Amino acid sequence: MKTDPIRTPALLIDNVRFERNVERMNARLEHLGVPLRPHLKTVKNAELARRMMAGHPGGATVSTLAEADYFRAAGINDLLYAVGIAPGKLEAAATRMARGMQLTLILDHPDAARAVADAARRLDTNFRLLLEIDADGHRAGFQPDDAALIESAKILERGGTTPVGVMVHAGGSYACRDRDCLVRTAKAERDSAVAAARALRDAGFEAPVVSVGSTPTTMFAEDLGGVTEVRAGVYSFMDLVMAGLGVCTLDDIAISVLTEVIGHRVRDGQVIVDAGWMALSRDRGTAEQPVDQDYGLVCDEDGRLLSPEVVVAATNQEHGILARRDGEPLDISQFPIGRRLRILPNHACATAGQFEHMWLLGADGECLKTLERCRGW
Repeated sequence: MKTDPIRTPALLIDNVRFERNVERMNARLEHLGVPLRPHLKTVKNAELARRMMAGHPGGATVSTLAEADYFRAAGINDLLYAVGIAPGKLEAAATRMARGMQLTLILDHPDAARAVADAARRLDTNFRLLLEIDADGHRAGFQPDDAALIESAKILERGGTTPVGVMVHAGGSYACRDRDCLVRTAKAERDSAVAAARALRDAGFEAPVVSVGSTPTTMFAEDLGGVTEVRAGVYSFMDLVMAGLGVCTLDDIAISVLTEVIGHRVRDGQVIVDAGWMALSRDRGTAEQPVDQDYGLVCDEDGRLLSPEVVVAATNQEHGILARRDGEPLDISQFPIGRRLRILPNHACATAGQFEHMWLLGADGECLKTLERCRGW
């Protein structure tokens, strides 16, 4: 690989691994019989998004209104904004809907439903809503048997807006340590969504949408009966957290950060590179896993792992410190000033989010093209 034209630190995407990851997810969902509404917060790029969406109905998931604007401009119009709607953003959402964006919002509290209903009347907008369900106590959502779920649906209906179903994200899957846990979590995710949709239907709401998803639960689900769509996104790049969960191998990780050796700490047997937390992020998602990868695993310029022992042990804003996890000194002679390396990150979304563009690499390491990335909120 020749990375000389690329200024470090830089975000690299292995096109072969990306394609393989997408094909694997598509095969998985074909087996489960459920379409994909991919979460685009990982790729934040229209070309890669279209490749993820190929063969699926055409809807996608976003995490910011800036992403919604970017992907709609690229021709992707059916968008689920999968973060509980802040009342202060309802006018912005209404404006986008008036311009033709097919935007779905989510909420998980009667007070949020009242804010939406009030805005619907004031702005003469029929908002489209999914009610978020909590499958595992990880983040947000109604319990499937919570009276507030039905109350919120009724508040929305009285306000002249549309509750169209439920969505759930089993983020607790990231805490699993074995296959059985992932299978159980996937079942709990599906069961909670189906139960909540059934409760809405029993109360007189059609609730046609039953949306579930995370990369770990999708890859380990055994039955998605009653589910109408799956949301997943990090599967396209994969990362060290996914590898630690057993969702992928290190050879499946398509994302890395190109960096360059800029200094030595000879007394400590450590190496300094120009990728700090501004490039790698502060995400320490592997810290609670059986193998803590610190701030990332170190590869050579071609993406081959140097050693399982060599990690980014510490970061400053623009400096990364390479060391052996066993405390033994590195052989400094193997890391001359100017040597280029690649770092496999803990969390693809967090690391990629640090960059405005990325370099797409072919099978031989040749740079195929530079791709823009959407940023902001």
